[in-house]
Amino acid sequence: MPSVGELTAVYGNFMLGPHEGAGVCSVCFNFTDGYERCYACAHCEQRLDAMTPISYSVAREQLHHALASYKRLDGDVVHRLRAELSAVLWRFLVAHEACLARAAGVSGFALVTTVPSGDRARDEIHPLRRMVSELIGPTRDRHERLLERTTSDASPRHFSEQKFTARRALSSEAVLLIDDTWTTGATAQSAASALKSAGAGAVAAVVIGRHLNREWHENDRRLRGITGPYDWSRCARCAPARPPASSSGTHGPRSRPPEASGAHRLLL
Repeated sequence: MPSVGELTAVYGNFMLGPHEGAGVCSVCFNFTDGYERCYACAHCEQRLDAMTPISYSVAREQLHHALASYKRLDGDVVHRLRAELSAVLWRFLVAHEACLARAAGVSGFALVTTVPSGDRARDEIHPLRRMVSELIGPTRDRHERLLERTTSDASPRHFSEQKFTARRALSSEAVLLIDDTWTTGATAQSAASALKSAGAGAVAAVVIGRHLNREWHENDRRLRGITGPYDWSRCARCAPARPPASSSGTHGPRSRPPEASGAHRLLL
């Protein structure tokens, strides 16, 4: 049975850790032209108390392919991808769930749930829910399916209070919301809205990949300024703010302290 460290080892070679700093959206860590928020976050209802992406997911690159393929392929390949992405979430949450809780103003999260798929039929078999409820140790005992997609025809790229509904009433519990990808944030913000309407307390989100297009504006230069390998000891919330990338696109190497969480093993 592979360990979390073994399953995530290759991801450290291509994951790109977001940092706070000048020219970075204060909500979703998208790159901006000096504004506090990116265009999408500036024009979307903000219902989440905090959000942290584990990595940038660059279109047509390795993490993007993994996040697309784990829910679309089948056979041994998809089994491996789901184990690896579960390990990525496990390793990150062990080290940094507390960082996200502090950003949301709470001591911890009593409940964990996933953002439903935009397709009601597909949501019934979405692999992320099984990963969070069965495979990932830090979330397994706190997971509950709290949300479902409504019949509303709300656009997937726009915020809507009618997009999701809670499956039961809540009593001010803090909720950790998990999704695989953040693009505009409208889906996660809509999910947070439904949870708060049902009585949730603070709601914070962790996503595996914050989607970016390398060709957009200065994204390529900014992404090249993130040196590897991925530092599991730091997250977007606890890492020192990164200065704007220089024209050479490089910064100094990052240290990588040992990760005790890598010894855990998935129940595959």
